[in-house]
Amino acid sequence: MARSDVQLMLDVKSGDDSSFELLLRKYRTPVVNFLYRMVRDTAAAEDLAQEVFLRVYRARGQYLPAAKFTTWMFRIATNLALNALRDGRYRKMEISIDQSLVDCSGDGANEQPALEIADRQPSIEFELIRRDRADLIRRAVESLPEKQRAAVLLHKYQEMDYDEIAGILGCSESALKSLLFRAYETLRVELAPLVYAAQASRPGK
Repeated sequence: MARSDVQLMLDVKSGDDSSFELLLRKYRTPVVNFLYRMVRDTAAAEDLAQEVFLRVYRARGQYLPAAKFTTWMFRIATNLALNALRDGRYRKMEISIDQSLVDCSGDGANEQPALEIADRQPSIEFELIRRDRADLIRRAVESLPEKQRAAVLLHKYQEMDYDEIAGILGCSESALKSLLFRAYETLRVELAPLVYAAQASRPGK
């Protein structure tokens, strides 16, 4: 039977470095991807991820399974990313967000229809439209307050539950729901023209 993350970390605490290697292989890519979406720089994301796992390893002796391992790990990653952004080290970096955020709400309800394209091979015109849409989405997310941005990324891309994200951000679950509600409402207002254009382009419109 495969060991849980908590058991692996407890084994690391007991001196089993091979268990840390298993955790590193399992979570390196998700952590790097999250950090990349926060700071929008590959090298910076790699550096910050290395720092995340270094801190995890250094704290092995004090590790207590009071929360999920991922909550603990992403709390470290989020704090490092927020501190880096607030220090101004990556202020010029961009956030990469996919189109699905346009159709997203805090509870997954009220989804908007996606743009339907009959031709499987996108035309040059469609490619230009897609890039314009991606750029608008990127800038809308980039304009969110940093904590709202982190909450959206953890919710949308890491698919974490409210209680886990609340633990990562150090707030109550109700405060997190309010944070996500404000973030998604801001995105919905900012991206309303995209939703309208997608609806208007549907067959029969």
